[in-house]
Amino acid sequence: MAPLIIAAIVLATWLYLIAARGGFWRAAERDNDGAPPAVPPPIPRWPPVTAVVPARDEAETVGEAIASLLRQDYGGPFNVILVDDQSRDTTTRVAREAAAALGAGDRLHVIAGGSLPAGWTGKLWAQNQGVESAAQAPNTPDYLLLTDADIVFAPGALASLVARAEKQRLVLNSLMVKLRFKSFAERMFVPAFVFFFQMLYPFAWVNEPRHATAAAAGGCMLVKREALQAAGGLAAIRGALIDDCALAKLLKSRGPIALALTDNAHSLRAYPSIGDIRHMVARTAYAQLGYSPFLLAGTVFGLALTYLAPVALTLFADGFARFAGLFAWALMACALRPILRFYGMPGLRSWLWAAALPAIAAMYMAFTLDSAYQHARGRGGMWKGRAQANI
Repeated sequence: MAPLIIAAIVLATWLYLIAARGGFWRAAERDNDGAPPAVPPPIPRWPPVTAVVPARDEAETVGEAIASLLRQDYGGPFNVILVDDQSRDTTTRVAREAAAALGAGDRLHVIAGGSLPAGWTGKLWAQNQGVESAAQAPNTPDYLLLTDADIVFAPGALASLVARAEKQRLVLNSLMVKLRFKSFAERMFVPAFVFFFQMLYPFAWVNEPRHATAAAAGGCMLVKREALQAAGGLAAIRGALIDDCALAKLLKSRGPIALALTDNAHSLRAYPSIGDIRHMVARTAYAQLGYSPFLLAGTVFGLALTYLAPVALTLFADGFARFAGLFAWALMACALRPILRFYGMPGLRSWLWAAALPAIAAMYMAFTLDSAYQHARGRGGMWKGRAQANI
């Protein structure tokens, strides 16, 4: 009887995910339907924008990131603030050289970040210093582009972001940039990472003002400055480790927000090995669960039931239980394929990776357990030499 009950639960779970969870698996929310924003859509006025880029030991990528911002084809005033978060490398010099090479040194403003105060995470403290500097500038921006020192934008990306924000009166317009997809580890884990994120926060629900779901992707967040200020500023979420989703929740109470996939911005950050992916996931996974052992246990059980039980039923059960397990496994493989195609994985290979989703999910389960273990060791939220979890 137990296999039949498990099979019924597994099948019901995947039918719900496919049919009733905002169509997350379709990966349908895109900016410009994936086309390059070569011609900025016309709006009556291009408002002033300031990009805020926190950077800590980012000499390897910051030059390309800053150059891509300064090359933006934007019709209004646009400046970049780089907050050097006490880097121990040549981050500042590389950024200045990139701006000078474009003849745009006057549009890059570098701030030396102060010591991290108690109660703040490093990234939010750096961003906050940039936001405060932008507010005190002579040409106070209407929008803030909160981005990272490893993100490269297509030339028309900013104009497209602002045009959509103005048209839809958005207080937050966020894009999930394309993550690096070159190493074996990246090919194995990156599409699944985006898939799981979309499952947690279906983009269609995020984009619906009447729905409570709120999320953003920290690599690209265009924020209405007045709305952020009215919501209490970044100080209102100063201890949040998953700062992008915390900011989205804060701002959705102030107005509509949007989140979409994009081909027009990508991350340079490399994850060459499975260990690098593990560190990336373990940094925030336990924080996502509110540092709760009970939620951790429930998550592990839920992952096992959703992703591993279909395989076990297919291999070891019989009758209806085996059919239900196989059907659920097929559903999850079909659900993963749209995001695999978004990342450019061809037909047969995408089916093989999609069929491997249970094994990939099992490794994400292990990474989540490691996140809890690192937190217990006092090393939770480790990033560039800082342990920031539960501060």
